[in-house]
Amino acid sequence: MNTGMRPLRPFFSGRAVRFFPFGGVGNLCLLVLLALLGGCGTLPPLAPRTPTTALAPDPAGVLSKTVAASMPPGEDSGFRLLPLGVYSLDARIQLIQRAQRSLDLQYYVFDNDGTGRLLLRHLKEAALRGVRVRLLVDDLYTSNSQELLLALSATPNIEVRLFNPFCCGREQSALGRFTSSLFDLSRLDHRMHNKLFIADGVMAIAGGRNIADNYFTLDPQQNFVDMDALMVGKVVPQLASIFDTYWNSEQVRSIESMVHAPGDRKLMQQDFDEWVNMAAPPRPLVLPPTDVLGYGPIGEELDAGRMGLLWGTAHAFADPPDKLLKRTDDDALATSVTLDVLKAMRQATSEIYVVSPYLIPGPRGMKAIEDLTGRGVKLTILTNSLAANDVPAVYTGYAHYRPGMLKAGVDLYELSPQRTTHNLRLGMFGSSFGRLHAKIAVIDRKTVFIGSMNLDPRSATRNTELGVLVDSPQLAREMLRVINISKLQSAYRVRLAPSGSGSIQWLTSDGEKEVILDSEPESSALLRLYNFLIGPLVPDSLL
Repeated sequence: MNTGMRPLRPFFSGRAVRFFPFGGVGNLCLLVLLALLGGCGTLPPLAPRTPTTALAPDPAGVLSKTVAASMPPGEDSGFRLLPLGVYSLDARIQLIQRAQRSLDLQYYVFDNDGTGRLLLRHLKEAALRGVRVRLLVDDLYTSNSQELLLALSATPNIEVRLFNPFCCGREQSALGRFTSSLFDLSRLDHRMHNKLFIADGVMAIAGGRNIADNYFTLDPQQNFVDMDALMVGKVVPQLASIFDTYWNSEQVRSIESMVHAPGDRKLMQQDFDEWVNMAAPPRPLVLPPTDVLGYGPIGEELDAGRMGLLWGTAHAFADPPDKLLKRTDDDALATSVTLDVLKAMRQATSEIYVVSPYLIPGPRGMKAIEDLTGRGVKLTILTNSLAANDVPAVYTGYAHYRPGMLKAGVDLYELSPQRTTHNLRLGMFGSSFGRLHAKIAVIDRKTVFIGSMNLDPRSATRNTELGVLVDSPQLAREMLRVINISKLQSAYRVRLAPSGSGSIQWLTSDGEKEVILDSEPESSALLRLYNFLIGPLVPDSLL
């Protein structure tokens, strides 16, 4: 089960923090000690292979016909926002079930839980129908799924590859894998954070969601407030080209070359079938009649052969897969998704809305913020509160810049886990609590960004990211509706205390009157102490 979805830089994040109670600094010291005591290794050379590329769409295919029937003459690309987790999962299943030629998937996390097994089951069923399936997964969190993925790869028409794989300690957790790779740490600190799904070369889903229960509001303990979009039109070949670049890159290895079953026995399709319970009917999804934007499940429209979409001009872009080879952070930034998004923001004339769960602007970001607000651009930002953040050390990095952002005039909001559970428009969280994970922006109410990029140093210079910029006032209007629901109904407004002391206050409402809080809401005293002690010790470059 996932508890943190953020990559290790080294080892201040999400899942790594679970292993030891001392937090990021303790983990780092312990890691160094274990690495000195443990084994070391490097990745074997890449075996020769023939590049493969996206299959050309079949105009007679079911999905191709639906796109053709839905697309007005002269339009560039069409979009359907997927703010509701269970709708987003259903959309993937619907496309898998209707695919006739190809399925290409690229994910940072593909977990071995109910959601992961459900999608893998549908992928195998598609492959048995003759659909070619290519699945690319970053190797950081595959310790609990690698044998499942290896067994899946025994299916005809399915190939599974790993991005930037670990050479050693493969049966261990992420932390254990790092300790077995002392001389490879500089390479392994770079991860593929992209999220992409393409069906038959004509429909794609991209955004912030990984493949795990808590991205689709199916985890009993915690779930993410996230955003994807279904896309058609000219943007899809752009995304397919990005996928091919990664699939054929030197940073990728076949799963068969890296993973071996226990006892060196050969895992077969029968193993996979047993693990995902292929003999029983698949788990049904319970779908509400409509989502927060008033749309119903896309399966109904796919059955009708025509979809209602919002149209605009789109540009898809991604970091190069060899970003890890860049000599300096400036070199990495020069070809990054982060730079493309910042360029778009600098062109704003009136307002920008930004949603980023991990927000560490750094000196360059602060200069950009001050330049924007200084020329009258209204900047509204929604990020995680301390209680909502699954990586407390990242919150300390953000908190360092918070007073400066407020002084610059930023309208700042932090997500409340408790308020999220009562906001049924975002999904049925039940007894679980919500964390923010969406990575989106709206510029001047006409340009929308959706992708995998956070506004932090790791997205800028370490991880690879993927994003789409869309010029569409209609799409911007719908994205702003979703942002405002979270901002107004599920978040605290943050301000500087009127006393002039420089302290921070959080504002909310109890339903009748405004409530003002003087310390991080919903957080324990221990967590706040951790934040106070660790914050000064962790430089931005480690987040």
